[in-house]
Amino acid sequence: MSNLETRPREEVCAAGSHAPSSGTPGTPPRVEILDHRQVPLGGTRAMDVRRTLPQRARSLVGAWCFLDHYGPDDVSASDGMQVPPHPHTGLQTVSWLFEGEILHRDSVGSLQTVRPGELNLMTAGRGISHSEESPAGLRPPLLHGVQLWVALPGDRLGDEPFFEHHGDLPLWSGPGGERVQVLVGSLSVGGVELRSAATVFTPLVGAQVDLPAGVSVQVEVDPRFEHALLVDAGDASFEGVAVPVASLGYVEPGCSTVTVSAGERPVRAVLIGGEPFAEEIVMWWNFVGRSHDEVAAARADWMAQVEVAQGDEPGVPAAGGAKVPVPIPGDGGTRYAAGASGRRFGEVVGYDGGPLPAPVLPDVRLKPRRRPA
Repeated sequence: MSNLETRPREEVCAAGSHAPSSGTPGTPPRVEILDHRQVPLGGTRAMDVRRTLPQRARSLVGAWCFLDHYGPDDVSASDGMQVPPHPHTGLQTVSWLFEGEILHRDSVGSLQTVRPGELNLMTAGRGISHSEESPAGLRPPLLHGVQLWVALPGDRLGDEPFFEHHGDLPLWSGPGGERVQVLVGSLSVGGVELRSAATVFTPLVGAQVDLPAGVSVQVEVDPRFEHALLVDAGDASFEGVAVPVASLGYVEPGCSTVTVSAGERPVRAVLIGGEPFAEEIVMWWNFVGRSHDEVAAARADWMAQVEVAQGDEPGVPAAGGAKVPVPIPGDGGTRYAAGASGRRFGEVVGYDGGPLPAPVLPDVRLKPRRRPA
């Protein structure tokens, strides 16, 4: 999924302090509550998402660098999700649904519908482009899920892009109706190790947790990891601390188990975690790099593949000093430039519409911050 903000901020992300909690053994760790912000998305998707990563308080959880939570949206009387072809670099996209269906196409030739309980995982490496849309014809009436990005380590930024679909992910069901399904990485619950076959490049975990009212589940995790729980629905607590719906509850490394509990209402939540990411990243629009120059180069490479019908690059002063308007994605205002299929981001074949032009870069040049001591 694209970050469809019309004026995306350039984010310089670094791991926060990650010393283990200093309490007495057996004392629950401090849980930090990270509220979401509403982000209006433009284009044909024209909806709000609830974004919890990145934010000022915390940019990363392990290598997880982006988390959008959306829906449930009624798509029965509309075209649903329509995200035109757009680029990515330096990251993996993790598409996970609670309800609905999304059809994925990409520039390495993938064509895959993802449904609840299935994982679409796209590794951008040096560069890939893809589109996402609600399938035409009969489809579920609601669209509801999360989109996450994972930052790739520096030695993987030049890798060739690829795509994976996983339709048989490990699932544990408990005696009280509790369920844990692992998207990426591994954890143990009820004495059973759950390990996903999905490809990751740093120590990482992601899982969906479903609990009936009044039920708890204790999950065994890697104590080197920091963890966060996104609550989709219900009265949830994380390590004994209430976490509001659409917020993240964060705990530092040092926990060998974490407990998720449901109060009066059933809970659905997503647990993410990972070893604190040792590198700083610069993230803007759909690109992840290590410097402003890397991001600017990626944008230039993408715009070299896109022709804008108005005749100039969007947002750049045209003849007479007027700014050229940004075309509405999917309205016929863009098309691929000649030879796009052989360039850095390739070409998405089969999408009914033009590619998404990049927004204008901010005037301010950002330098990576040093990692906090």
